[in-house]
Amino acid sequence: MSAAAIVAASIGFIPGTAQAADPVKPAAQAAGAPAVDPTKGVAAGFGTFTSAATGSAQLSLFLSARMSSAHGFELTTSLNRTAPPLDTTIDWGDGTTDTVTASGAWETRTQHTYKELGEYTIKAAVVDPALGTHDTKEVRVRTAGSEFTPYGPTRLLDTRSGTGAVKGKVKAYSSTRLKVAGNGSIPTGVTAVALNVTATDTTSGGHVSVFASGATRPTASNINFEAGQTVPNLVIAQVGADGYVELYNGGWEPVDLIADVTGYFGQQEASGYASQAPARVVDTRYGTGTQRGPLAGQGSFTVKVAEPGTTAVALNVTVTNPQEAGHLTVHPAGQAAPTTSNVNFTPGQTVANSVIVPVGKDGEITVRNGAWAPSDVIVDLVGTYSTASAGAYVPVTPVRQIDTRESWSKGPWPTRGYLWQAFSLEQAWVLNTTVTNTRGAGFLSVAPDPNSTGNYAGGTAVTPERPVSSTLNWTAGKTVANLVQASAGDNGVVDFWNQGWDRADLVVDIFGYYDNK
Repeated sequence: MSAAAIVAASIGFIPGTAQAADPVKPAAQAAGAPAVDPTKGVAAGFGTFTSAATGSAQLSLFLSARMSSAHGFELTTSLNRTAPPLDTTIDWGDGTTDTVTASGAWETRTQHTYKELGEYTIKAAVVDPALGTHDTKEVRVRTAGSEFTPYGPTRLLDTRSGTGAVKGKVKAYSSTRLKVAGNGSIPTGVTAVALNVTATDTTSGGHVSVFASGATRPTASNINFEAGQTVPNLVIAQVGADGYVELYNGGWEPVDLIADVTGYFGQQEASGYASQAPARVVDTRYGTGTQRGPLAGQGSFTVKVAEPGTTAVALNVTVTNPQEAGHLTVHPAGQAAPTTSNVNFTPGQTVANSVIVPVGKDGEITVRNGAWAPSDVIVDLVGTYSTASAGAYVPVTPVRQIDTRESWSKGPWPTRGYLWQAFSLEQAWVLNTTVTNTRGAGFLSVAPDPNSTGNYAGGTAVTPERPVSSTLNWTAGKTVANLVQASAGDNGVVDFWNQGWDRADLVVDIFGYYDNK
């Protein structure tokens, strides 16, 4: 598969006690694990479509189409006779055809990639001119990938008011169900949804896991919280066959949960994703993209982040130097600010959150400070959704890929160094990163590695340039999580940098990937 461009470090520094701009030599990196291959048991919903098994004793054709990528299939063609080999004509249902030679002595496998997502009927025909016999079979298939449709931002769930669920906190170690498909103008049949989920009114520590209704609850978490915290995180969650997702409270005490939708994914043409080098589009500390100086309380700014044809953008939004508690709301320019929030903060806190937000007609977004006092705001653009992009989303059964707390999974996370993880060459991977057991302040950077796994195995790997961008910030004793849409670069290797001076543990959970093929 073709790979996306290597993600470069964005301009400027993300705030935090530890900065990434010093010339300190990185610590030795830990060994990487085997590459994550989405076609071998990880991808959710990958299946096989088969034709009818009927046919004559003289000549019978059988088709088996296995999903092999977001847009592609591997078609196995087989006959019930060994000789002579016969030509089989395949009509893929998209205006293209292939001819293969098949016999009962072997199975013929043919790869095909559809330009557009959707349902197709594959037809195959074989003729034996010597005996005057023939057979025709067909199989109906649907591509595995899903594309994005912006929506909102709209509040779907608020247990404080009874929006979307029974009013009242979600009990300890239990779930609340949220209707997604068929809710408002969200259609039925959606495969995944982009939600900004917030845990609030917390009285103990815990975590929140969001997953498809009817699925086994994963060990992966989306939000980690402590008593007295209000913590948001972006979630791209699979939607169950019944149209619901479940939000599980893994804490010891009840908690209120809020979910704001900004878009959904479906198995039809809409907007594909294109990852890019993170670009700093706003930094109020330096006047980048807007007026220099903290964003005033109850104030807002509008900034152009995309070109025409873009329907939504993926951002990492950071607030720093806040003078009082509050929240930020990011929404399409030209629209009234919704009641939703994207980043929640307390005085003096530096906190980041991933954001997927529709853009206004001129490619602009608006950021509003919901506090009554000023705060500095940083916005990094990490990707775009548009009708011109082919990056289709494939959700996976959530799996924990890295956990440095377990000796079998990567081992210690080196201070001022990085761990590398091999991935297959999809355009970008949807990950939830969590930093825990922190002994000092620092921040996490996620970037593609210029080395291949062969470079590491052969001892020829070069030291990657230290990124200056951040994914999340932490202080001593805190557990912090954030979603990352990480490019695997040209080599299929992603680095996870510990930009702090003290030990911490890293947990990385895989939720899906974007695929151009």
